[in-house]
Amino acid sequence: MKKLLTIALLVSAVLTASANGRSSKNCRTGLDGQVVNDKSITNDDEMFMLHNGNATMTIAPAKGGKILSLKYLDHEMLSQSRWPESFGSTFWTSPQKEWNWPPVPEFDKMPYQVESREDARLVIRSQVSERLGFSIGKDFSFDAADGAFVVTYSIKNESSEARSVAPWEITRVPNGDGIIFFEAVGDSVWPAGLMTFHNTSGVMWYLTDEAMQNRKVNADGRGWLGYFADNMVLVKKFQDLKTGEAAPGEAEVQVYVNRGKTYIELESQGAYTLLQPGEQLTWAVRWYVLPVEGGYQLQENLEQAVGPIVFGKDW
Repeated sequence: MKKLLTIALLVSAVLTASANGRSSKNCRTGLDGQVVNDKSITNDDEMFMLHNGNATMTIAPAKGGKILSLKYLDHEMLSQSRWPESFGSTFWTSPQKEWNWPPVPEFDKMPYQVESREDARLVIRSQVSERLGFSIGKDFSFDAADGAFVVTYSIKNESSEARSVAPWEITRVPNGDGIIFFEAVGDSVWPAGLMTFHNTSGVMWYLTDEAMQNRKVNADGRGWLGYFADNMVLVKKFQDLKTGEAAPGEAEVQVYVNRGKTYIELESQGAYTLLQPGEQLTWAVRWYVLPVEGGYQLQENLEQAVGPIVFGKDW
């Protein structure tokens, strides 16, 4: 049941060893702070800030509807690079072969319209893609029961023909001394050999590293994806796909590592769905961000923080 136990032991050993070679000024401190219980939305200069206790998510409808920042107190979780396609969290349609590159501008860069703003909810929608015939909706809210940010995406078929599509969230984080981990079916990380993944009781984990080429792997996941760095953990939960539900050539979980020590993409996808004209699909991703003290206590702390989120009542 507690599949994260052994991985946490290994991770603790790795991080403790790597910490011995780093200056203490790089260690995360000052995580304790006054708990803010409000759940609200404020806006400033076309940015909307969702305040969820000690965590704040910043959304920019005018900049492709992206999530530009995710902070716990003053600690930033997302990449803040200034290069295009290297920062924040965005949303695309899958499979990628239908649009190749660059990302569809109506979904990734052009302004989204604010459809609704309430005290604890923001709803925005993209323009219709001339090429694909879809529009994208993003609904940001909270779940008071477990402290999650809930991002519900929608894809609407605005064309006159039936179209198949899958939702795809892309979240960029810094490539520092971190760990990416997720549960997977067997050794289902492909292509093999691009990154060093360790399989511990069904949990795949990867200690972020550096290479001179871009790398991307796919995996048949189990509905969640985790990232640990600098004594903070980000966990995202989404629909666990059955065999054959992913878009052609795609996967439920994907990890992209940009060359050098720059940024990493945490990617998840929903089911490939046939939409009739006027129909839409919805797909929700639950974001959890919280501090987890490392060092020799990482085993217990990571287990206690992530286990209840991932396994719920079965933990």
